[in-house]
Amino acid sequence: MPKTFKTLLALGLFSSNALALVPPDYQEPPSDFTAEVEAGFQLNTGNTESASFNGRTKLEYDTVNTTQTAVFKSYFSSENEVTKSEKYDFQLQSNYKLDGGYVFGRGDFTWDEFGSYTKIVTVSTGYGFDAVDLRNTKLSLEIGPGYRYNVPFAVDSSDGEVLAERDYILRTAAKFEQRFHEYSSMAADLTAETGENNNTLTLDMGYKNTMFQDWAFKIGINVKYTERVPEGTKPTDTITTFNLLYTFQ
Repeated sequence: MPKTFKTLLALGLFSSNALALVPPDYQEPPSDFTAEVEAGFQLNTGNTESASFNGRTKLEYDTVNTTQTAVFKSYFSSENEVTKSEKYDFQLQSNYKLDGGYVFGRGDFTWDEFGSYTKIVTVSTGYGFDAVDLRNTKLSLEIGPGYRYNVPFAVDSSDGEVLAERDYILRTAAKFEQRFHEYSSMAADLTAETGENNNTLTLDMGYKNTMFQDWAFKIGINVKYTERVPEGTKPTDTITTFNLLYTFQ
């Protein structure tokens, strides 16, 4: 038997054995860790010199007993080299799963250079459960006590140091997810914080449409209403974003 024929035969047998060990429909097992990174940028030059940027990163580690979630958001815009807005949000939540629900601990931190409150720190704990848990539709509800620390925006800080506001709150939240089909989905989070000194209501909504593989186009809107704000500021803040999103799994 020629040497070349023996070599081809050995390669064929090796390939057949490899295919037998790895089926054609084999897929990697799902990971407990997922991440999303999205960003949007706009730059104008000419008669108006302006730039704007927003970014969001979400990390989630989901195991049998716990779920850890961290979200970081940033917003920045300038016009004629003058900063018009600068805001950073950081959210961290840890869930411990129970039969029929979960208990959670959560921290929300906001730095907003031009907001009605320049610094907001909220910590809360409580109980949550899945009110609806279907293949394409999910609704989770949460409730629990918390504590909020606010530093109001000072229109005129010449009188001295700005006094921070402290408040015990009751936090309630509804988290809704709807998958329309394989390539598009919507998510909406509605959160209410009720306190003795102030009340807030926040809606964070996003529509995502997958373009190819792990890349998607996302439209987002964040609306926050604060009942009592410092004089000279507005009670409602609205942010609309148009971003590219990449998912790591």
